[in-house]
Amino acid sequence: MFFHNINPVLIELGPFQIRYYGLFYALGFVIAYFLISYLAKRKELSITKDDVADFLVYVIVGVVLGARLVYVIVYNPIFYLQNPFEIIAVWHGGLSFHGGLLGAITSAYIFCRRKKIAFYDLADIVVVPVALALALGRIGNFMNAELYGRITNVDWCIDYSKNKFIENLPSGCRHPSQIYASIKNLTIFAVLWFIKDKKLPKGFMSWSFITLYGLFRTFIEFFRAPDEQIGFIFNYFTMGQLLSFPLFILGLIMLFRLSKKK
Repeated sequence: MFFHNINPVLIELGPFQIRYYGLFYALGFVIAYFLISYLAKRKELSITKDDVADFLVYVIVGVVLGARLVYVIVYNPIFYLQNPFEIIAVWHGGLSFHGGLLGAITSAYIFCRRKKIAFYDLADIVVVPVALALALGRIGNFMNAELYGRITNVDWCIDYSKNKFIENLPSGCRHPSQIYASIKNLTIFAVLWFIKDKKLPKGFMSWSFITLYGLFRTFIEFFRAPDEQIGFIFNYFTMGQLLSFPLFILGLIMLFRLSKKK
């Protein structure tokens, strides 16, 4: 058993705070900048370091808008209809990975059109650091004591009851689902890194990421507590599973089609 008594704030100066969560995501984007630049050079993709920086700005905007929009519409529509000004209060939490993925794809497509770059040429590179950045982000979720797991009696369960820094945490010892999710993303990163230099059809890396994420996320959700405002769907599944399993199926179909073209 591990007692979670971590202060999510690293530095606090008056109203100014530096949180571990933000630092992990900032680190993820820094790593993404260097990895995209490195992989683009290896793949002889015509993109400069300034282009990479511009691309990350596109992606950040797309991810935040998409993640927030889908969360508002899918996860808690009644609350936001009653409190419309809360829609823009992203700092209060409430982002959806699936919406962020949609926003990232849309913004990446717009960027590629403007720069006249083949979408899959860039996407097949970007998914590698994305998997690593997601792994870091889930560690940030653990520091924040959010996205916690279901009650369990495993030896490595997490007890939040003695945390002095965060209010309204759940009772009972719970699965460290954030750590499971981080390991999941590290595994995806390792697979993509292993196959990155192989001769693969365009789009294979991108759809491999989506397939693996959909499969692993569907499995990990069995250990994660459902969203309080939604609960279990059909008394068994979480919203995350209903959104992730179709990604797995779609990814398999696309990988099969790409393999047939090879």
